[in-house]
Amino acid sequence: MTNKISTEQTLTKKVWNLATTLAGVGVGFTDYITQLTYLLFLKMDDENVEIFGEDSSIPEGYRWKDLTEQDGLELIKQYEETLKLLSSQENLIGTIYTKAQNKIDKPVYLKKIITMIDEEQWLIMDGDVKGAIYESILEKNGQDKKSGAGQYFTPRPLIQAMVDCIRPQIGETVCDPACGTGGFLLAAYDYMKHQSQDKSKRDFLRNKALHGNDITPLVVTLASMNLYLHGVGTDRSPIVCEDSLEKTPETLVDVILANPPFGTRPAGSVDINRPDFYVETKNNQLNFLQHMMLMLKTGGRAAVVLPDNVLFEGGAGETIRKRLLSEFNLHTILRLPTGIFYAQGVKANVLFFIKGQPTKEVWFYDYRTDIKHTLATNKLERHHLDDFVKCYNPENINARTETYDAEKNPSGRWRKYPVEELTARDKTSLDITWMKQGGEEEEHTLAELMATIKEQSQNISSAVSELEKLLRNIKED
Repeated sequence: MTNKISTEQTLTKKVWNLATTLAGVGVGFTDYITQLTYLLFLKMDDENVEIFGEDSSIPEGYRWKDLTEQDGLELIKQYEETLKLLSSQENLIGTIYTKAQNKIDKPVYLKKIITMIDEEQWLIMDGDVKGAIYESILEKNGQDKKSGAGQYFTPRPLIQAMVDCIRPQIGETVCDPACGTGGFLLAAYDYMKHQSQDKSKRDFLRNKALHGNDITPLVVTLASMNLYLHGVGTDRSPIVCEDSLEKTPETLVDVILANPPFGTRPAGSVDINRPDFYVETKNNQLNFLQHMMLMLKTGGRAAVVLPDNVLFEGGAGETIRKRLLSEFNLHTILRLPTGIFYAQGVKANVLFFIKGQPTKEVWFYDYRTDIKHTLATNKLERHHLDDFVKCYNPENINARTETYDAEKNPSGRWRKYPVEELTARDKTSLDITWMKQGGEEEEHTLAELMATIKEQSQNISSAVSELEKLLRNIKED
């Protein structure tokens, strides 16, 4: 175990130190990690041939040894030709090299990365170690505000708690239609992989159970490699580079775990024309929610991170909430605090629902009121959600007990509302808070106060920018 940890920490440090060096000469962390991904796959393919005697899927003349033999501008030329060829392949290789381009144009730095990778034997490392190294690099990249990579990264403790509640079972299919770097799919895989030693079930788990989509080629590359390093999808990548919202789902799934993108659709996206949707809307989150409701099998279950406006927005929002309450069992809503996502000031919730049975009551867990997390000083950890998972009672969600009591415990965080009470609310709003903010005055460090001020100023700046955009549109009209 000690060797495992030291290998992981040593390699992560080595990889990240080189990233820092490259950042100093203008190569962004995201670009660096993408290039690392491309090269790492070539190195592991080479090890597969040299150590295990397997055949290579990489065409002759474009393998790892063909790169290591080159220097200077010839190295750049060889690398760029390799990327171009591999991006045209129609298998796992083609997925990992989706729209691959070289972003390291200085031969000396490209040679440095190749030499660093060549010093290690990656395939003989345990899959968990390889995966952990890669995950830790992705997480560090998520923290880099300039790269914008944080938008692809859901806090791992939140993912783990959601998986612990949903309890995916080996033999079931699991989908994330906005998969980012694959965190939900990996957590589901880790949860299921020890459930059976049956070969057919384990093969199904590795190659057929998991399905993910993302619209961004870079993210598809990172997610495919992330899963591959954990031993998932060695025959085909479970990740597809496509816009989930463009078409009706071809296959239905047992489990959905997701944190779809908040805000508007990316520039250049195709307009959504989905006759199967319950209602037409330009709200990205509401469209993802509709898509996920439709792609669940009857009896299928979902846990989805969604922003506050999904709980209270009128019009299309109300129509979808009514559908969710009448045709699904929306049994649980976890209200999340700010300060847990890399994007600042996000107010979000996790909605848990089952398809094919109407809602009788919704259980709310308020993990927002008087909860303070920051990414720097009080990062969300899995134990912070222990009480929620205990209250959720995944072994039997029909045997739950409220911690809220109007007289004895008005600050109880776990409370149920009958569906009749919810449908009687204005716009069928599910934006519910019963706890009063307060308690003892909190003491904050200077760093925390600065972080809060910075977060609020960014929110104001973002709001002003949106307002200016709106005013420009009005003038143009």
